[in-house]
Amino acid sequence: MQQKFFWLFGGILALLAAASLIGWLLHRRARRSGGSETIDNLNARVRAWWVMVAIIAVNFLLGRNATIVLFALASLFALREFITLTPTRPGDHLPLVACFYVLLPIQYLLIGCNWYNLFAIFLPVFGFLLLPVLTTLSGDTEQFLERVTKVQWGLMITVYCISYAPALLLVQVPGFSTGNQNLLLMIYLLMIVQLSDVLQYVFGKLFGKHKIAPRVSPSKTVEGFIGGGLSATGIGAALWWITPFTPLQAWGMACAIVIAGFLGGLALSAVKRSLGAKDWGSMIEGHGGMLDRLDSVSFAAPVFFHLVRYFFEP
Repeated sequence: MQQKFFWLFGGILALLAAASLIGWLLHRRARRSGGSETIDNLNARVRAWWVMVAIIAVNFLLGRNATIVLFALASLFALREFITLTPTRPGDHLPLVACFYVLLPIQYLLIGCNWYNLFAIFLPVFGFLLLPVLTTLSGDTEQFLERVTKVQWGLMITVYCISYAPALLLVQVPGFSTGNQNLLLMIYLLMIVQLSDVLQYVFGKLFGKHKIAPRVSPSKTVEGFIGGGLSATGIGAALWWITPFTPLQAWGMACAIVIAGFLGGLALSAVKRSLGAKDWGSMIEGHGGMLDRLDSVSFAAPVFFHLVRYFFEP
């Protein structure tokens, strides 16, 4: 497993080094012609990726508990961004306290305790029912349904759905789930999601002509989705050796990840537009907020988790 890890991250570092060099050369050329916002944005994304890859690598080496804590913090920041853009009233304070200080920690604690049966239903059942009750106790009924729905949706997207990425540590695949090998499965998910986003962006900038949903996400094009999606699924098939899948199975899983991630990014872009925001935040240079980087993960992680569990667990 350690050997696979070093080969994998060696390849990632080589790609980042190549991207940094290309970005530097493009920046020099663009500076002579007056500069380019697209190239500056691409270089900012590459710099941010160096930091994110370093964080993921350190957590991988520290083990499963550090990974769970990392994703709990990611959910915390993502939930904060979601709530910051969502108008709230004093009557929402108690359910928000429950989200941040009770429901979120318990959800990730259940992963740490390997308690899948409760992890899978805790927020969709108990959290879903608790939040409107807490809002009712405030006595504020103005726009009650809209307010409760926003908090419930924020909790489900930023905590429940994102928590399915570290929940891959709970999957038991015969001959594979020993030691920290499931961490490689989680990294596989994250790599395909993020590579798909990056490659769709690149293909869209180079060849994009037909917009998929211009009013929701003007940067998403048919050419970008097809070119980036096919490239990402090809890479997913090539990375079969870090998973319990055959090359063909890895291709199918990568295809599911790409489609789910694309739909997640599109749906959450619609939420941002409805709130009048371009990004969820400004935490990550070139990427926006935490939720801007995890919007695709929030849809892809539950889909990938349940596909793995259904087809590969005994």
